[in-house]
Amino acid sequence: MTSSRLFILVTTASLALASRTTAQPTLKEAFKAHFLVGAALNESQFTGQNAAQVAIIKKQFNTITPENVMKWARIHPRPEDFSFGPADRYVEFGETNGMFIIGHTLIWHEQTPHWVFEDDHGGTAGRDALLARMSNHIHAVVGRYQGRVKGWDVVNEALNDNGSLRDTKWLKLIGDDYLVKAYEFAHAADPNAELYYNDFSLENPAKRAGAVALVKRLQAAGVKIAGIGSQMHVRLDWPPTQSVDDTLTEFGKLGLKVMITELDVDVLPAASRNRGADVNLRVTSNPALNPYTNGLPASVQTALANRYAELFAVYLKHSKVVDRVTFWGVTDGDSWLNYWPIRDRTSYPLLFNRAGQPKPAFAQVVSLTAEARR
Repeated sequence: MTSSRLFILVTTASLALASRTTAQPTLKEAFKAHFLVGAALNESQFTGQNAAQVAIIKKQFNTITPENVMKWARIHPRPEDFSFGPADRYVEFGETNGMFIIGHTLIWHEQTPHWVFEDDHGGTAGRDALLARMSNHIHAVVGRYQGRVKGWDVVNEALNDNGSLRDTKWLKLIGDDYLVKAYEFAHAADPNAELYYNDFSLENPAKRAGAVALVKRLQAAGVKIAGIGSQMHVRLDWPPTQSVDDTLTEFGKLGLKVMITELDVDVLPAASRNRGADVNLRVTSNPALNPYTNGLPASVQTALANRYAELFAVYLKHSKVVDRVTFWGVTDGDSWLNYWPIRDRTSYPLLFNRAGQPKPAFAQVVSLTAEARR
C-alpha cells in the first residue's frame, strides 16, 4: 500500500471517529426535551479552583445543587453569624452559566448546630423560641437569594423507613407542625421560589406511602409545595427497577413536580444491611469491601452502564412529571461514597471517572433519547 493511500485511510478513519465523538450529545442536550440534568457542586468547583471539573459542569449540566455550603452549620454557624460568602459564590456561578439554581437545605436534623435547639442558658429551647429561630434563619437565607435561587429543599429527610415522622429535635420541641411552619416561612421569604420535600429510600413501599401522606398533609394545610425529591442513592441490585417505576407513578398522582435529586449508583460490596443514606452510618474498614483500588473491572463497568440505562429509561417514561435529574457529584473522585459509610474506599458511582472522562455509562445514558427518536 502506498503512503498516500495509507494517509487517506487513516485520515478517513480519524474523521469518522471525530464525527461520532462530536455527534454524541451532552447530558443537557440529550434530555433537553424531557428534564433538566444537574450535579451537586463543592466549593472547588463553583469557585473555579478545579478548572477541569468546571469545564465538565458548564458543558454537561443546566441545573446545580450545593453539596454543603447552604446547610445550617455552614451558612449560619453561630446565632448572630451568617457566613454567606461561599453560598454567594455558588449562586453567582449558577447565574453566570444560566443554570437553574437549587438551595439545599433549610431544615434538616443533621448539620444543624447545637445552639439552634438551646435557650440562652444552655437548656432546651421552647417551641416559640425555636419557631422564631427557624423563621429568622429561613427569612435570612431565602430572602438573601430571593429571585435568584429558583427552588429550595425546605425540609430534608423527615421520615423513618416505616413512613413515620423521624423523631428529630424539630419534631420533639415544636411538634409535627414544624413542617408546615418551615414551608410557610420559606414561601413568605420568596413567594416565587419552588419549595420541595427531599428524602432517600422512597422506593421502599412504607416510606413512599409516608412521603405521599406527608405531602398530602402539607397540601391540606395550604402549603405551597411544588415538588418532591427522591434522592436515589442506589446500588447495582437495589432498588428493583419496578420499584423506581412505582414510586414515580405514585408521586406523579400528587400533582407536583418530581425530582431525582442526589443520584449515584454504588458498585462496591454492601457495607451493611442498611440500604438507606443516613449520614451517621459508620462501618469498620475491611479490604474485602474495597476491591477495586486498581480500577473497575470491565464486567462491573458494563453492569454500571446497564444500571444507569435502566434508571434513565424509567425517568424518560415518566418525563411528564420528572422535572430534574441531579447527580450527587461530578466525577467519581469527589463522590461522598469514597468516605461513606467507610472512609477511604475507591468508589465509581458517577458518569465521569477520576480523570473527568465519560464512562461507558455516559454513552448508554445519552443514547437513550436518540433511540427514542428512531
